[in-house]
Amino acid sequence: MKLAFLASKSVKAQRALKSLVKRYGNHELNQADVVVPLGGDGFMLHSLHQLMEKSTPVFGLSRGTVGFLMNAYREDDLIERISKAKDTVLHPLEMKAFQVNGQIKESLAINEVSLLRQTKQSAHIKVKINEDTKIERLVGDGIMVATPAGSTAYNLSAHGPVIPMGSEILAVTPISPFRPRRWRGAIIPSHAVVSFEILSHRKRPVSATSDNFEVRHVCRVDIRARKDIGIHVLYDPQHNLEDRILNEQFE
Repeated sequence: MKLAFLASKSVKAQRALKSLVKRYGNHELNQADVVVPLGGDGFMLHSLHQLMEKSTPVFGLSRGTVGFLMNAYREDDLIERISKAKDTVLHPLEMKAFQVNGQIKESLAINEVSLLRQTKQSAHIKVKINEDTKIERLVGDGIMVATPAGSTAYNLSAHGPVIPMGSEILAVTPISPFRPRRWRGAIIPSHAVVSFEILSHRKRPVSATSDNFEVRHVCRVDIRARKDIGIHVLYDPQHNLEDRILNEQFE
């Protein structure tokens, strides 16, 4: 099995890189059977974005802090662990952000697409699902659309639902909403197209973020799942991503 190792700049990750390369060798990304990122969740997301257009599976090893998206770090029996790993397929969200100046920016998100107010003024956002207006004016700090993989990240901290892996649904979660007073979000089918229109966008500017890619001063954002893109992430059977997400509901 040909492995390609990627490592964050942290001392811990760089030390692991030297040790693992010495033991298992290292191949170019286009020649590898499996890519092994070394770092934390942030570096894992960065690596998945880098590999999004490739079909090469990814087996991350935790050399960061939280490591929710990573496997436990052990140097022994790495090839055997990868051979027995469970394959989880992630489908990203596509964000198309229309800016006030007329520019259009596009990006893919593995976790979520979020809209946030840029100033102390609350955001005023119209919420549409498949071009049908569901909320005429959402008032608050912002709103997001999260995938099952991202449902335990920013979405969970905003009191959004935890979505089991493999579910054909997405979470639409408001961020510190003020109006409508009782609306706490929705679960929608993954084939739906979500559109957010920014009301009073000059007075109340809003930015849109696709994972770590930010677009400022947006007036509309369209979001849809890209089922044609599948990212293969490998996890140890005894501690796979599906179980981790399920367990988050009982913490």
